[in-house]
Amino acid sequence: MQKKNSSPPAPKPQRDRPNVLPLKGEIDLHVSPVVTASLTAMIEKKPERVVIDLSDVTYIDSAGLAALIQAMQKVEAYGGKFLLAGLQETVRSIFEISRLDQVFRIFPDTDTALAAR
Repeated sequence: MQKKNSSPPAPKPQRDRPNVLPLKGEIDLHVSPVVTASLTAMIEKKPERVVIDLSDVTYIDSAGLAALIQAMQKVEAYGGKFLLAGLQETVRSIFEISRLDQVFRIFPDTDTALAAR
């Protein structure tokens, strides 16, 4: 029998696009440590751009936002680009309310983010 509060599986970069990290569901206090671990592993390789695919994310709380901000700072520290893609309306409004839509570079989808200058 599985424990109900067991940690979710770690998000993994897409095999064909190793610098794209698709996230799913609710990114909250319980999920953000796993997201942080995945981001850290990805960032250690210092890709030129890191794209976070949020098209399947239904909610993000302050812990999730903090994980993304931290990752963005690490990527920018080595001169890379940290991009968000595919925000659903509910998630976009959280970014707008917190004014993080002015901090992050946000694109309609991963292809657009990958092609951005």
